[in-house]
Amino acid sequence: MMERLDRRQGLLAALPITALLAVSFLAPLLLVALFSIMPQKVFSVLNMPDFSSFGVIVSQGYYRSLFWSLSMAFAATVILLVVCWPLAYGMAKVFGRFSLVLTIAVVMTLFVSENIRLFGWVLTLMKGGLIEGYMRSYLGAGPDGMLYNVPIIVFGLVYVYFPFMLFPLAQGISMVPDDARQAATDLGATRWQVFREIDLPLAAPGILVGSLLSFVLAAGAMAESKLLGGQVVIVLADDVETAFTFGQNWPLGSALAMVLIILVGTVAVVGLSRVDLDTIMGRKR
Repeated sequence: MMERLDRRQGLLAALPITALLAVSFLAPLLLVALFSIMPQKVFSVLNMPDFSSFGVIVSQGYYRSLFWSLSMAFAATVILLVVCWPLAYGMAKVFGRFSLVLTIAVVMTLFVSENIRLFGWVLTLMKGGLIEGYMRSYLGAGPDGMLYNVPIIVFGLVYVYFPFMLFPLAQGISMVPDDARQAATDLGATRWQVFREIDLPLAAPGILVGSLLSFVLAAGAMAESKLLGGQVVIVLADDVETAFTFGQNWPLGSALAMVLIILVGTVAVVGLSRVDLDTIMGRKR
């Protein structure tokens, strides 16, 4: 009886934020979904449904932009996982109070606009920029600019979304009991075996959450390809912006957005369905 009463009170308490989310999140998403099935280049949903925009996505090769968005997001996620694991492990198991200093240092980067930080890298990596100028001054030679290619776009994604992998990963690693690692070592397990059989399976929730956050955000990113890549490849988010602005084709932009939302949303839902969020949030032991 008490449990049922608590659940009812919880639902009532959640009503205001639920209504706010419905208005601010679900309503715009529904509007985009409606526009995606409207005829080409109309600015009202008061038309008969027309799925021609999805045909345009295939006929005009917009799937290439989708491929670049997803493939670079996947590459950045894999690199982030490899790069963040040692630091996340140190924050969870080794550094102690120094972990707070690292956390503050990483979080402070989020206080500065993503575009400003990327412009800093443009000045650093451009032809005649800081790196080339320094190397030519002291070594007599240097790279002829390092911008405007796919690897530098992936580097930008790794740089921007580093915190979104680091913190969930550190949380996941902190859930691995030291006793389990010690017991495996006492039984003769090598470091690789401990990593493969103990660390990875028990830290899997943090790995999955960090990977999902990084992949979802990177798949919809646009600034990295524009500023660092010089649009050497066009990502889907850029096509969406172009359709809504210069193209004045809201149905096409909405259809492109829905394709990305459905694909990335499916990955996120499937991934989160395999995660015990109560354990991660410390509500269940």
